[in-house]
This record gives sequence, C-alpha cells and structure tokens, in this order.
Amino acid sequence: MVTATVREWDDEEGWGVLDSAATPGGCFGHYSAIQSSGFRTLTAGQRVDLTWEAPGFRQDGYGYRAVSIVPRPA
Repeated sequence: MVTATVREWDDEEGWGVLDSAATPGGCFGHYSAIQSSGFRTLTAGQRVDLTWEAPGFRQDGYGYRAVSIVPRPA
C-alpha cells in the first residue's frame, strides 16, 4: 500500500487517475475499488491509501490498476 493523490476523477464515468511514486504515469482507479459506503467518489487533490497491480496490459492507457482505494481523513 502506498499514499497517492487523486489527479482527476469523473463521477459520471466512475473512474479516475491516481498518482504515486510507485505508479509512474498514473494508476487507473474505478469506483468499485473505493473502500467506503454509500456513493463512492473521489476529488482531485484528495489523498488516499492505494493498493495497486500491474496487470500486464494497459487499462485505459495506464500501466497500473487500483485494487483498493482507501480515502484518507482530511
């Protein structure tokens, strides 16, 4: 698990990009990986704890994919 920052997030499409030193070029994040209840969304600039994988293919142009995204308290 690493600390990451949300670069961008699209609520309508349900995905966005997260940046960390361990995921150069960005990590694809889907709303289903967000560990929270209710409507799962993120905000640009928000800090999260990220567990990721490198699936061996490019997910929407990104070499990394989020497995778990845990929003950090503000």
